[in-house]
Amino acid sequence: MKPVAIIHTPFREKFGIPRQPGLVESATGRIELLPPFDRPGVFDGLEGFSHIWLIWRFHAVPEGDWKPRVRPPRLGGNRRVGVFASRSPFRPNPIGLSAVKLEHVGETWLDVSGVDLLDGTPILDIKPYIPYSDAIREATDGFAAGPPKPRLQVRMSRKAEEQLAARADGNQVRQLIIACIETDPRPAYRHGEDGDYGFRLFDFDLQWRVTGSQATVIELRGH
Repeated sequence: MKPVAIIHTPFREKFGIPRQPGLVESATGRIELLPPFDRPGVFDGLEGFSHIWLIWRFHAVPEGDWKPRVRPPRLGGNRRVGVFASRSPFRPNPIGLSAVKLEHVGETWLDVSGVDLLDGTPILDIKPYIPYSDAIREATDGFAAGPPKPRLQVRMSRKAEEQLAARADGNQVRQLIIACIETDPRPAYRHGEDGDYGFRLFDFDLQWRVTGSQATVIELRGH
């Protein structure tokens, strides 16, 4: 299969990406069609849908590196389940599936929100989300009961506030930072530990410190 598009997102590394689509509404992305699929008319009619399905490839996972049993973050990283009972990227075929909100339809590009994809992820297909068929009311959610709850209270240092104020998109970036950190993206074995952490976001390295149940954003390094 050939990618039909590529998505641009704020997430420049895997650490810090929301673990499911729709959890962070302020996580936006732009999907750009690739040749020869960037033809006028391919999106005709899509503007009538509020959400779309993205079928994509885990391109940052080594080829052939899959495991029959994995440790989902929702189980604290302590319990193993079968790979097909998880959304682990380490799969026989490294394919991902995300339902995202459609914000704007261009001629050969789409703006979406609620993304959980790494910047540069190849998109294999785009399909409209159809509520009467795709939303199953009686569905059960196994060990992933309900969305994750905030674990950390996030505050900004004075330096971080000044750096955000200097950005034209500062308010949106601030919301994204809080949403990404408050559910604690650290591995489960790090929960309860104090320390300094960071991940690449947009054009900067986000530096933050955990003390107890509070996370302080220190700076947007490289901004």
